[in-house]
Amino acid sequence: MARVAACGVMRIGTVRRGRAQDTGPGVAGPVRLDRRTKNLTKRLRPGDIAVIDHVDIDRVSADALVGCQVAGVVNAAPSISGRYPNLGPEILINAGIPLLDDVGKEVFTKLKEGAQVRLDGTRLLDEDGAVAAEGRAHDPQTVAAAMAEAKAGLSAQLEAFAANTMEYMKRERALLLDGVGVPDVTTSIEGRHVLVVVRGYDYKEDLQALRSYIRDYRPVLIGVDGGADALVEAGYTPDMIIGDMDSVSDDVLRSGAEVVVHAYADGRAPGLARVQDLGVEAITFPAAATSEDIAMLLADEKGATLIVAVGTHATLVEFLDKGRGGMASTFLTRLRLGGKLVDAKGVSRLYRSRISTTVLVVMVLAALVAIGAALAVSAVGRVYLDLLLDQWNSFVFWLENLFS
Repeated sequence: MARVAACGVMRIGTVRRGRAQDTGPGVAGPVRLDRRTKNLTKRLRPGDIAVIDHVDIDRVSADALVGCQVAGVVNAAPSISGRYPNLGPEILINAGIPLLDDVGKEVFTKLKEGAQVRLDGTRLLDEDGAVAAEGRAHDPQTVAAAMAEAKAGLSAQLEAFAANTMEYMKRERALLLDGVGVPDVTTSIEGRHVLVVVRGYDYKEDLQALRSYIRDYRPVLIGVDGGADALVEAGYTPDMIIGDMDSVSDDVLRSGAEVVVHAYADGRAPGLARVQDLGVEAITFPAAATSEDIAMLLADEKGATLIVAVGTHATLVEFLDKGRGGMASTFLTRLRLGGKLVDAKGVSRLYRSRISTTVLVVMVLAALVAIGAALAVSAVGRVYLDLLLDQWNSFVFWLENLFS
């Protein structure tokens, strides 16, 4: 999810892709602040110090920060609260990105966007050298210890997840069982494969692995919010965009895809105004489920024969790592779809292009050999070859006279 090509201030005393600054220990660079990690990654540059407020940093957010090539991460909240073994902090540490943890929300009032700061062990220093924040500096050992403790609390999270699942089933049983509330769409889905793309785990690798499948089957391409941008980046044009429209770009919204805005269960759709301001027509889909789930439910209700999921959540740890009670809808959605839903990794492992490039080359060569043999053994063929040989000799003679 890297959005930039150049690099700013780098790790002190080393060079990653820019110039090092010899200002003492730690890392230094311009600070970027946002309480929502997803919003911050849209404006980060390599070498920035990212200041976030993110309890239990998840894998997707960590991958985004690594992709932006930040020099360090400062978290106002605990990066590992102990509720469950979240995956983000380990990803940051393994990428060599310093993580200063649980510094308090006051950091957002003490620093200005773009100001030069230095991350020095357990302290974040402002451009005057004063301590702007102080917390816990994570390393591989502290992260491993915190993850071990978090695993002990996993049973409580399982109980809460089960309770959320039952509550969701009561609220949305009409949608889950009978498809009540699924809007009418103009995109033709009946009898076709559908590819649902979420900008989640390993989405780039999965899209690359599915190129042969997409070329041969031409599935309906549905991008869930930023997943629509992921499709465009991979060279495709989405047929439909579904979501609350908080992470899809304006250009992709104007690409001609049918737009379905995810609304709250009471009908409110905050993302609808943005779409309409762009002059794009849209319909709403009120549901308490996540956007990726309503995309799958819509595809199923409209007659898709197979639904291939890219970047979605498939395991219990991924459900918890998403950090929302609404992930209960994902569990029930997968139960409803059953064998119709296939993860992209499974498709890429089982499916191979019907005719590979090597096979095509061999077939063409074999055909040419067969034609040559037929011409050589038949009387008509020999006459034809003699004529071709005469024409070639005449051409060579003409060239010799031309340059003599």
